[in-house]
Amino acid sequence: MKGETLLPAARRAAPDPRRRRFLALAAGACAAGLAGWTHASATAPTLDAAAFHAARRYTRTAFGDIARVERGSGPAALFLHGFPLNGFQWRGALERLAPYRRCIAPDFLGMGYTRVAEGQSCAPAAQVEMLLALLDALGVERADVVASDSGGAVAQLLVARHPERVRSLLLTNCDTAQDSPPPAMRPVIALAKQGRFVDDWLGRWRRGHALARSAEGIGGMCYADPAHPTDEAIDTYFAPLLASPRSRALAHAYAIALETNVLAGSGPALARSRLPVRIVWGDADTIFSAADAGFLDRAFGRSLGVRRLPESKLFWPEERPDVIAEEACKLWREAA
Repeated sequence: MKGETLLPAARRAAPDPRRRRFLALAAGACAAGLAGWTHASATAPTLDAAAFHAARRYTRTAFGDIARVERGSGPAALFLHGFPLNGFQWRGALERLAPYRRCIAPDFLGMGYTRVAEGQSCAPAAQVEMLLALLDALGVERADVVASDSGGAVAQLLVARHPERVRSLLLTNCDTAQDSPPPAMRPVIALAKQGRFVDDWLGRWRRGHALARSAEGIGGMCYADPAHPTDEAIDTYFAPLLASPRSRALAHAYAIALETNVLAGSGPALARSRLPVRIVWGDADTIFSAADAGFLDRAFGRSLGVRRLPESKLFWPEERPDVIAEEACKLWREAA
């Protein structure tokens, strides 16, 4: 595909036949199911904010009332968003993948519309336990996991600690054991410790959408398309975090918890994992290094390689849901 590259891992002398088959699919060998997705993707609608809000439901757990949006039926797929976003990040992918999975997009503790229990931690380890409780409440034994940014760190912890709950893993730009947190997060964490990040950054962006989309805003930092984030995305992401002193404090707690490298020591467990993993990486990312994709590829016992998107930044899944849907369908066929 123009402007994109496919890079398999280079750590084995003899390529795994499963990887060869996966990469053959990626090169264009489309079976009937994938061909059906290709047609559907051209017409699949993307939920607007009003429809997304209307679809939101809450699941009561010991961690709080977890906000989620679901689409589709059948085997479950779990979509884990980045910081400071929420499940709205996956709105395009949900509609494209609903014919194939029960797509579940929750909001993390401290992010979005989840109602966090009093005294509850928002650290990544707590997010893992929350997800287990959510899956249990929804009757889901195993899920295909799709994750981005700090959600990718949570996904890796989930695989390392509870591999029996994950059927496959699709990772986009995210933390790795060698880069967590990335240097670009240090100013955010410092402001969060001062109780200023939400108002100083998110508040200014919500009041000035053009500023949010500028080179100095989240748009210039994390999106390739200058039209992103859209007006409704800005409001959907930042309004709940700015809603009250408690919501600000929870968002700050989420950011501060990212200061600790929660992936340190996860290497052996990820290397033992036999679940299929696919990595799709935006190489123009200003937050995470392009080298992190190769690190992830080598970290997993059954990586199916890296697809690189040279002009895409951190939050490319929001801009390019077609790529998420394409890669997820191929990965899920491999995991079947």
